[in-house]
Amino acid sequence: MAVADDIALIKKQETTLVFSAFDEAVAFQIGSAIRDRALAENLPIIVDVRTFDRPLFYAAMPGSNASNPDWARRKINVVRRFLKSTYRMVLEQQRPDRSFKVGEGLDIADYVLAGGGFPVTVKGAGVIGVVAVSGLPEREDHGVVVDALCAHLGIDAHKLALPPEAK
Repeated sequence: MAVADDIALIKKQETTLVFSAFDEAVAFQIGSAIRDRALAENLPIIVDVRTFDRPLFYAAMPGSNASNPDWARRKINVVRRFLKSTYRMVLEQQRPDRSFKVGEGLDIADYVLAGGGFPVTVKGAGVIGVVAVSGLPEREDHGVVVDALCAHLGIDAHKLALPPEAK
């Protein structure tokens, strides 16, 4: 699948995975689902679910490391700034150094082009937060979040899943 096809599918994910409401209980359910999957599959990740004003769920799994929270923080900043998924940003920007163009004025210490941050969108309110995963290859981080959101919203994840990356 071409990059343009992946971007189009991610845009569809972003417009489909919309909540009617989002609160602490929903954040806990989504974060717990990701944590449960990580335990079952031995995924060395951290998961951070938050609105833009405060954290609502955080878990660090066995095998995750001290850099994962910082990667998640920088992914969260990208979602907050651009209101779209970080993996979509990776594909749109095509910057192997993981930084934004100099003209953007975004410091690499606070912003990173890396998949795994996905916007929490509420119908009638817009993007109000983010679900971030860090610890796997970026396409997989993105997929873990999308799978959890699909499950929570009752949407068939297979219809929205990105295909395996071409080798």
